[in-house]
Amino acid sequence: MSTVTEIEDAIGRLPATEREALESRLFSRRFGLDALNDQERAELLASLDEADREIDEGRGCSPDELRQALRSWVGR
Repeated sequence: MSTVTEIEDAIGRLPATEREALESRLFSRRFGLDALNDQERAELLASLDEADREIDEGRGCSPDELRQALRSWVGR
């Protein structure tokens, strides 16, 4: 039996809450800030800081505008 198969079997035996916590950790490791290189992380954080300043200055968008923008980004 391969290591991957053994790990999958062990995951299958976990209680649902522990399995969900593991899935969340693995997802964060794969797609979270840890997955970014230093430049990408710095650019993302700078972008979030800018968005935060815009909101504080009242330059944000309404929830409806955000929904419309999201739909255009994902092609719906």
